[in-house]
Amino acid sequence: MKYTLSSALLFASTAAAQSCSSVLVPAKAKPVVAQGWQAQLVAGGLTKPRSIAFDSTGAVLIVESGKGISRHRFTDHGGTCLAPDHSHMLVEMKELNHGITLSADGATLYASTAEAVLAWTYDARGGAVRGEPRRVVANMSNSDLVTRTLLMSRAKPGTLIVSRGSAEDHALHAENVESGLSQVRAFDLTNLTSGDGPYDFSSDGIVLGWGLRNSVGVGEHPTAGTVYAVENSVDGVERNGVDVHENNPGEELNFLGYANGTETGRNFGYPHCFAVWQVDEIPDNEGLSVGKQFAIQENSTHRDETCEEKYAPPRLTFPAHYAPMDIKFTPDGQKAYLSFRGSFDRSSPVGYRVSSLAWDDSTGHPIASAESTDALEDVITNADLSVCPDDCFRPVGLALDDLGRLWVASDSTGEIYVLQRTGGDQGVFVQPAGDGSDNGGNGENAAAGVWGRKTALAVEI
Repeated sequence: MKYTLSSALLFASTAAAQSCSSVLVPAKAKPVVAQGWQAQLVAGGLTKPRSIAFDSTGAVLIVESGKGISRHRFTDHGGTCLAPDHSHMLVEMKELNHGITLSADGATLYASTAEAVLAWTYDARGGAVRGEPRRVVANMSNSDLVTRTLLMSRAKPGTLIVSRGSAEDHALHAENVESGLSQVRAFDLTNLTSGDGPYDFSSDGIVLGWGLRNSVGVGEHPTAGTVYAVENSVDGVERNGVDVHENNPGEELNFLGYANGTETGRNFGYPHCFAVWQVDEIPDNEGLSVGKQFAIQENSTHRDETCEEKYAPPRLTFPAHYAPMDIKFTPDGQKAYLSFRGSFDRSSPVGYRVSSLAWDDSTGHPIASAESTDALEDVITNADLSVCPDDCFRPVGLALDDLGRLWVASDSTGEIYVLQRTGGDQGVFVQPAGDGSDNGGNGENAAAGVWGRKTALAVEI
C-alpha cells in the first residue's frame, strides 16, 4: 500500500496518541482542536507561564511571571507524546514577568523585568546560569503595561529587539519619541562589553516603531527579515463622547521595518488614532472602513483625515479585545502563528485562541489584503467562550521546535500545550482512552477531539 505524507503523519500521530500513557488533563474547560491538528497538555502547575524558548540541547525554558525562569526536559515518544522528565528553576527572580531569548550561540540568556533587560552566561548542557546577571538595556520602568518582549534578530546577528508599552496614566507622553514609551527598539549588543553600562531605552538604539500602545508580540520573518508586531489596542474607547468599545478599536498587525534600521521609525498613532474594526458602531463614520484609523475625539488637531495623513495604518486588523500576545513564523516563512489571550472588557468574551495567518515567503508580508476580516484560521480555541476568562485557557507565549511542533503557554491555567499537524480529517486532543467524552464543543475549523479518563502526571518545579 502506498502512503502519502499526510497519511504517514496521521498514522504516526495516532500511534503515538494510542501509546501515550503519561497524559495530563486540562485544569479548566477542554480546548477545541482544529481539523488536521493533534494537541496534548504536557505540563501543568506552573506560575503564569508566559514566553517560551528552547536552548541548544532542546530543553524548554519558560518565564513564570513573578517567579523566574524554569527549565524542563521531556522524554519524547513521538507525535505530541511528551512525558515530563526533569524540571527545575533556572533563575529565581520574581521581577521577571515576560520576555526571554538566547544569543545565537546559546551561551547568553536574556530575560526582562519591567525596568531592564538582564543577561546571564548560560551553560545549556549543565542547565545552569553562571554568575550574576548584568543589565544590557535599562530605564524602562513605568506603570500599567510592564511586559518587555525580547527577540534576538537572525537577519542582523547580535541585535536585540525590545518592546515597551505605554504608561496609561501618562499616555500623552507617547507623543514624544524621546519618552521611550509605546515603542519597539533594536539594540546592537555586539559592541557592548561586560564593562559597559546598559543601553538607555529612551535614548539609544533604533526606533523600529512608536505610537504603539502595547505591542506584546514581535516576530522576524525567517527569510525576508521583516519585523512585525501585534498590537493590543486600547479598552473602553469613546468616539466623540459615544461608547464604541464593544467592537472598536481593532487589534493590529504592524510592519516595523527591518532590524538593520531600514524602513523603520513609523508612528502608528497611539494615543490619538486607532484602527477601525466595526464601522457601524462608530458615529460620524463617513469615509471609514476596516483597517483605517479614526480619531477618538475629533477636534481641530486630530480628525480622521489627520490620522490617515500623519500615522501609519496597520497591515492587518483583528477583532477588538482579542488581545494578541505572540507571533511566531514557520521556518519556510509561509505561515505565522498568533496567540490571542482574550477579552476582559466586553459583554461577550472574544479571543482565547491560537490562529494561523498565511504569509508570502518571498516578500515577508501577509498575503491577505489590509481590509481583510477573515485572514485568521483557528488552530486551538475554547469550546465555550462564555466561561472565559475564569474557566478557560488563555494562550500567551508560542514556540516552534525543530520538529515543527507548536508549543503554547496558557498563563491563566499554568499549562503548556504541544500541537502538531497530522493531515487528518479531525482535531485530536490526546487523552488516555476510557470515558468516551469528547472535546466538549464545536468551533469553526474544528472537529470533535478524543478525550479519556482523568489521570495526571505531576510536574516537579
